[in-house]
Amino acid sequence: MLRLSLEAIELVDAIARHGSFAGASEQLHKVPSTISYAVAKLEEQLGIALFTRNGPRVALTPAGQEMLKEGRWLLAAARQLESRLRQVATGFETELRLVHDSLIPTSAFAEDIRAFEALQCGTRLRIGCEALTGTWEALRDGRADIVVAAGEGPSGGGYKAVAVGSLEFVFCVAPTHPLARPGRPLARSELLEHTAIVVGDGARALGDRTVGLNVGQHRITVPSMAAKIACQVDGLGHGFVPRASVHGELARGLLVECAVEEPRPEETFWLAWKPEGRGRALQWWRERLARPLLPGILPT
Repeated sequence: MLRLSLEAIELVDAIARHGSFAGASEQLHKVPSTISYAVAKLEEQLGIALFTRNGPRVALTPAGQEMLKEGRWLLAAARQLESRLRQVATGFETELRLVHDSLIPTSAFAEDIRAFEALQCGTRLRIGCEALTGTWEALRDGRADIVVAAGEGPSGGGYKAVAVGSLEFVFCVAPTHPLARPGRPLARSELLEHTAIVVGDGARALGDRTVGLNVGQHRITVPSMAAKIACQVDGLGHGFVPRASVHGELARGLLVECAVEEPRPEETFWLAWKPEGRGRALQWWRERLARPLLPGILPT
């Protein structure tokens, strides 16, 4: 009898991703003591240590890393098989993974999610968020079934895409920032003298994409557009931000808009999916989101 089950691999995967039994317990909806006991039992059955313990934090041993590297392929294959079986029976996938660019808040899809849930089709909806090229990479690598991504997709194709709108950007700084004083368009040389705040690209394998950033520019990289705006409000740096995202900050004087000699063009957003996807849930979302999403979806 096999000692290693898919459930055991899923358990180890959750612990590895969160770095602790407590973190995995939240994902798996089990108490930490149950997680700890299950790991100890698995290690006893296999006769190997899968984790090293350092207080509440845990890390994979080399054996655990090898097991999980291959085990994740097994989990993915099992999920795909489950989805195919269910799709043969009902036409609906077991799970539909929608990943959107971090410039778009998940709340923008609230009505779409509500309408999809009302179908009661049994498809589990998983929503993710990535920055810049990371959204396209999620589609390419099979971590997403459908994406709303910013900018042109990576070369090589393998997907279908339709434009769903564009977003205007403005160059902003705090009113106390030195760049807020000139009453003329700012030159590139002036921008290079001060720190830029940039959102880090979420890509893991594809090349990082930078937008509105000069070569040699000193920068602070943050994880999201909300963090970028907060840093600029605090006077830590400058940068381009969506106008719709800073309407309130501009109105209250927390940020000031500056003219620049080289403005950032509008960002085009794309709805994209792989052509082999034929499930009814994917078809529903393709039809639902094939509409102008921007402007007007960002909070003001």
